[in-house]
Amino acid sequence: MEAIGDVLAIAGSMAWQILWPLVLGFTLSGVIQAVVRKERIIALMRDDSPRSLSISAVLGAASSSCSYAAVALARALIRKGANFTAAMAFEIASTNLVLELGLILAFVMGWQFTLAEFVGGPFIIVFVALGFRMWMRSKIVDAAREQADKGLAGSMEGHAAMDMSVAAEGSFWKRLFSRAGITSVSQYFVMDWAAVLRDILIGLLIAGAFAAWVPKPWLQAIFFVHDPVLAFILGPLIGPLIAVISFVCSVGNVPLAAVLWNGGISFGGVISFIFADLIIIPIILIYRKYYGTRAALRITAIFYAAMVLAGYVVELTFTPLHLVPTNRHLSIIEAGISWNYTTWLNIAFILLGLVLLVVFFRSGSGSMLKMMGGSPTAGRDHPSHDHSSHDHSGHEDHAHRHPDSSDNPQA
Repeated sequence: MEAIGDVLAIAGSMAWQILWPLVLGFTLSGVIQAVVRKERIIALMRDDSPRSLSISAVLGAASSSCSYAAVALARALIRKGANFTAAMAFEIASTNLVLELGLILAFVMGWQFTLAEFVGGPFIIVFVALGFRMWMRSKIVDAAREQADKGLAGSMEGHAAMDMSVAAEGSFWKRLFSRAGITSVSQYFVMDWAAVLRDILIGLLIAGAFAAWVPKPWLQAIFFVHDPVLAFILGPLIGPLIAVISFVCSVGNVPLAAVLWNGGISFGGVISFIFADLIIIPIILIYRKYYGTRAALRITAIFYAAMVLAGYVVELTFTPLHLVPTNRHLSIIEAGISWNYTTWLNIAFILLGLVLLVVFFRSGSGSMLKMMGGSPTAGRDHPSHDHSSHDHSGHEDHAHRHPDSSDNPQA
């Protein structure tokens, strides 16, 4: 019981330390998603050209979601005709190039890790594109599309199907502060929290167990702390493998990344670990269901290789620039709960979160939570409650859209 108590104490302390950055990140992410229109996303993802991949990455970063929802949304895009590689670029960006991940990394581990995220992410997309060109032959892609068209349900299908962005015309601020805009922000905020809460809790518990039960000398031996050359070579290879068996994705893997960093893993290794949320075992099984066994194995292998290479690139780039952190004693592990600026910020952002939660339920959006798992067409059946109404100027404010719905101009 004492050992379990140690895990819960460490996990609770870490949860308290990261609470306000999470609320801030999901709020800002909700703002971006509420005002960024996605109606013509398919037309911008018709090939794997550098322009198309860049647009896919930008759109993915703007459509922040949990790993499961990102995988489901990528499949929905492929079914509507998006290029396979461009859809994968969208998927990578929507989990690894998002604002909330950057904020948590900066607060928990330091700004260098946030910079590494945004430097390494584009390299992963480039490496994946090259890998698909070399190893994803047209027959495999055609078979994967055929399997995708069967519409087998994976996880978070309903969440991926919902497009809650504001449809009204006008400036950014006019759309954001309209009634529909505020409601849309609350919907993205609550739905994104609901999608990743399980992973955050599991990640905190796993990180707490690592910190409480695994002696640091053991981790240092595994990561070859006393042999810099071996540490550099093996770190990016080991990092994603730890992620694969940890079953933790999205921002939930950041606390464990902090524990691994304190334990001595290389800079490139911890970066490749953070990127590897798209190849955890449950998601590999979803790839198999979506695209078939052959395509799933190649997607996994290419993603793994890209994450390893990105880890090497980041470390080779950051080391000569003296951007690799030297602090191996991140305070999030030992920090307790005390009356300091973190407490004040947590109180302020908890109040903000409660306001958005009240807006969410008062707008009649509560039924959306029941549709998160759903089928690939779950979002199509959800009523828009007040979002199809008009604002004071007479323009349509908001409507729910599904990537597969018939009102999509590219369908």
